[in-house]
Amino acid sequence: MHKTQITLPANARILVVKMAGIGDLLLATPALRALRETYPQARIDLLVTPDSAGLLNGWEVVNQTIVLDKYLFDQPKQLLHNPQALLKLQELWQTLRSGHYDAVLLLHHLTLPFGRLKHQLLMRATGAKWRIGLDNGHGWFLNVRVKDRGFGAMHEAEYAMAVAEAAGAHVRDKKLVLPLSAEERQQAHALVYGEQEATAITRPLIAMHPGSGSYSTARRWAPERFAQLADRLYADVGGQLLLMGGPEEKELHQQIIGLMQSSMPVRSLAGRGSIKTAAAVLELVDLFVGNDAGVMHLAAAVGAPTVAIFSLSNHKAWGPYTGDPNNKRATVVRLDLPCMPCFYSGHLLGTPEGCSTRDCIVQLGVDPVASAARRMLKNTYSSEPYAHL
Repeated sequence: MHKTQITLPANARILVVKMAGIGDLLLATPALRALRETYPQARIDLLVTPDSAGLLNGWEVVNQTIVLDKYLFDQPKQLLHNPQALLKLQELWQTLRSGHYDAVLLLHHLTLPFGRLKHQLLMRATGAKWRIGLDNGHGWFLNVRVKDRGFGAMHEAEYAMAVAEAAGAHVRDKKLVLPLSAEERQQAHALVYGEQEATAITRPLIAMHPGSGSYSTARRWAPERFAQLADRLYADVGGQLLLMGGPEEKELHQQIIGLMQSSMPVRSLAGRGSIKTAAAVLELVDLFVGNDAGVMHLAAAVGAPTVAIFSLSNHKAWGPYTGDPNNKRATVVRLDLPCMPCFYSGHLLGTPEGCSTRDCIVQLGVDPVASAARRMLKNTYSSEPYAHL
C-alpha cells in the first residue's frame, strides 16, 4: 500500500537523487532547503552527476554530495561491455548501502523505460524504507507517490517541492539558492571590471548566452540574431556586452562578434572561470538574454534581470524561476505555434532536436526579444538612463 505523505524521524538519513545538469539541480534547491528547515537534525545527502557536482559546495543544507556519471549507464549494452561501468556501479552500491538511509527522494520523471529501470534499481540499492517520487503510472516501485501530471503542468521546481512535501517538508521559501564564496565574487569582479572602479564602467552591462547544452543544440537562437540584438540594444541604450559560455562556445562567440555591425564593446568570457564564477558575473549585470540552458537558470538564481528565449522545449516546465509570480525580473520570449512544445511534452520526452524546419526558433525574430529586453531594463531601473524605454 502506498502513501501520499509521510513524516520522517527528526534525525532521519535522507538521500535526494538529482542526476542532471546545473539548471535542473538549481531548480531543486528550494526543495532541499525545505527539507533542511523541516528536519534540521537530519543527514541530507545528494546524488548528482559530474556536471553539477560542485554547484552547491559551501551550502550547509547538504551534508555529502555523491557523484555518479549517469552517462556510463545510458544504454543496457554499456553495462555488459564496460568493466569500468560495472566497477562504478559496485562502488555506488556500497556507498548507498553504507548510508543507511531512511528515505530516498527521486526528483526525476519516469519518462523512458531504461531510465525507470535505473531509478528503480538505484532506489532499491539504498535499502531505504521510504521511496518517494513522481508517479506517472510507472511508479509502482515507489511507496510514497506524488502525482505526475506531465511536463509543464507544474514548473520543475514546484514538482521537486511537491516531492519534498511528500516527505513531510514544509516549504516556506521558493527562491532558488546558489551559494557563492567571497573568492568567486572577487574573481567575477576582476573579470568584469579589471582595474576599473565599478562606477567607472560603461553601463548597461548586458550578458548574453548564445549556446546551450549539447543534449539539445536545437534550442539555440541563430548567432546572427544575437548579433542583431546586440546592435539594436546598443543603438537604444549603449552599454557593453559580455558573451557567456563554456570553453566549447568560444568559436560561437567569435562568430557573433564578427557579425556585429555596431561599435558596441564586447568581450567573450567563454571558459573564463568556473560555473560559479559565471554566476557571480551574472550578479553584476544589468540584463541577461539567453537560450533555454543552464546559464539562464544561473542568471535567474542570482537575481539578474533575465530574458529567456524558448522554442521547442517546455517553458512552463523549465522557464526562469524566481519563486514569486509577481517578480518582474524574469520573462520568457517565444512564439505560440500549435506544435510547441515538442520537447518534454505531456509525459513524453519528445524530440530534443525538434522537427526538420524548427519554425519555433527560426521564425523568432529580433523585435520581440529586443522589446522584452527594453521592458526588463525599464522595469528594473526606473531612473535614467532607461526610464524612457
